[in-house]
Amino acid sequence: MKKALFIAAICAATILSGCANSPKEDKKAEDATPAEENVQTAKGGIVYVQLDRIIAEYDMANDLRSVVEAKVNSIQQEVNRRGQKLESEIATYQEKVQKGLMTQSTARAQGEQLQKKEQEFNEYAQLKSNEVNEEQQVMMNQIADAIQSFIDKYNEEKQYDMILTNTAGTPVITANPSLNITDEVLKGLNDEYIKTKNNK
Repeated sequence: MKKALFIAAICAATILSGCANSPKEDKKAEDATPAEENVQTAKGGIVYVQLDRIIAEYDMANDLRSVVEAKVNSIQQEVNRRGQKLESEIATYQEKVQKGLMTQSTARAQGEQLQKKEQEFNEYAQLKSNEVNEEQQVMMNQIADAIQSFIDKYNEEKQYDMILTNTAGTPVITANPSLNITDEVLKGLNDEYIKTKNNK
């Protein structure tokens, strides 16, 4: 249940970060807390992270998003190409029928062939739509798993009672900025990802 809620929060944050138009630097400046406010929370305390910011600035999330976007664009282009070809065939067929350029039996046979092609195309388009959804879901699961694993390991040392997120639709509405551990978590995630990437 906890994992499902976390993945749902990741999905929301991923969508929000994908829609954001403001540059990273502006976001960092806006979210940064002054050094004097950055008080170390004692063990057993409650802290929070800005999950939408983590999704936007986590290198692994950005790399995965780029790969998935490239795959999705390729799939959509192929679906569009096939759809336009079918539309062209249907338009040519209709024009010939209207001008009386084929017999009724030929028109019926070609009409049946086009119906079959249209059904096959719809099945293909649905299959590719499912493939796109699956690619995006796998990406979100990978991001969620990486963040969850890191935070679990991070909290073994820090021993906070609770780490919350303040993404849209989740618990934190307002909080003391000194409880915000986003910078620390983001740095740790990116450092760990760079090491893993370099090892590969």
